[in-house]
Amino acid sequence: MSDFLLRSVGELVARVGDWLSFRFVLQPSIAVILALRAGVRDARANRPPFLAALLSQPSARGMLLRDAWHDIAMLFSGAAAIDALYQYVVLEWIHPVQAVIVAGLLAVVPYVLIRGPCSRLVRRGGVL
Repeated sequence: MSDFLLRSVGELVARVGDWLSFRFVLQPSIAVILALRAGVRDARANRPPFLAALLSQPSARGMLLRDAWHDIAMLFSGAAAIDALYQYVVLEWIHPVQAVIVAGLLAVVPYVLIRGPCSRLVRRGGVL
């Protein structure tokens, strides 16, 4: 098991300097743009910030997750597909779990981290 984990971590770290490195800037940038749009939408609808609501309102989690998935599904799928292509070309094998981890880091994490603060800024700044 430890060999698998060490190999997986090594393969994940090796992606940073590969021939598809542009995706480490492009995909999070698109996730941020999508999060900004969703944050403005949340502020206009007077909804609580995304992550705070996700953590504190169990009854709303399903709706929040569906809404977020609707925003980032294509980006997540694209990130996973590009990573699978990288794996096939460079590693000559596809590791689906690694593709999901990379896609999550490039698409989901920036989206979740930006959506709530954007909503707060728009609501406080009155930029509606």
